[in-house]
Amino acid sequence: MKIKFNNANPVFFQSLKKEVEFYFEQKQIPKTGNWKLYGKAVVVISFSFLLYLFLLLGHYSGLVGMLLSLLLGLALISTAFNVMHDACHNSFSSKKWVNNLMGLTMNALGGNALLWKIKHNIIHHTYTNIDGVDDDLASGAWLRLCAAQKWRPLHRFQYLYMFFLYAISTFAWMMVFDFVKYFSKRIHTTSITRIEPKEHVIFWASKALYVFFYGLLPVYFVGWQAWLIGFAIVHFTMGLVMSIIFQLAHVVEKTNFYSAQEQSSFPTGSWAEHEVLTTTDFAQNNKLLSWAIGGLNFQIEHHLFPTISHVHYPAISKIVEEQCRKFSLPYHTYPTMRQAIASHIRLMKELGGKSFQLAG
Repeated sequence: MKIKFNNANPVFFQSLKKEVEFYFEQKQIPKTGNWKLYGKAVVVISFSFLLYLFLLLGHYSGLVGMLLSLLLGLALISTAFNVMHDACHNSFSSKKWVNNLMGLTMNALGGNALLWKIKHNIIHHTYTNIDGVDDDLASGAWLRLCAAQKWRPLHRFQYLYMFFLYAISTFAWMMVFDFVKYFSKRIHTTSITRIEPKEHVIFWASKALYVFFYGLLPVYFVGWQAWLIGFAIVHFTMGLVMSIIFQLAHVVEKTNFYSAQEQSSFPTGSWAEHEVLTTTDFAQNNKLLSWAIGGLNFQIEHHLFPTISHVHYPAISKIVEEQCRKFSLPYHTYPTMRQAIASHIRLMKELGGKSFQLAG
């Protein structure tokens, strides 16, 4: 059943956009990235490249090699958060070619920018937390991320084993799920209407290059055993960090969930109101965390204004909170990341109980 939002008279979003537009006009600054973002991009990309070279060309003890692999995983996922994410939303730069180029950092990390844009920008940002449409909620039989999903006995322990599944998520995504989406031309329940010829070339060329630079070349220089351990640590680090950051935005106790299979649970408000109800911020005052994860602790602001660079989210969050209060909408936030993680664990434990029902 098709999900439709009541956007006939979106007074909340109109008022919010007006205030945000006034902020940028008053400051006389662009909505896209600035020197802070570009400087950070140079840092995280350079750090990733240097760590890769150190691991490839150096000869280290086991512990040093594992530490460098962990750091490489952190550097790569920080590149995804800070560079790829903004670029794929066309908020990294005002120039389209720069966004397209920086968006290809997704391919350099083993993924595919086109599939990410469809999965994330179009599906997730439109149908957030709607089971049966939002691919971010589609975790198969292993995880029950909302009460609309079928309960299985193994879910009683999901709050314990979920971290292992998070750790292997980037490897599964890049090496399995990308190919499933590519060949089936579907992302969960949404069809991919057309893939341009150049995108086929980019898909196969970047996958082949990833196998060469992250597989064949390291095996040649360091041997398959050292490579396997390092490669596993890199992906475990990336997967765990990425999954936790994204789960804290939507799969916590404060957010609403809906089901595409149950009309009674359909969203009744506008799209913008839906995004506010299904999203939460966390650790807004932690500047170091915000720097490292590309402002993804300001998810409400990001979902409402995905084409505004994350460097502006701390400033406009005050406007968003004020407008939510004005229109009697909740503004969900957790003061610390620890509290957000605790909320996620509690929710996953509750969802592991068979009696937990859909709320929204």
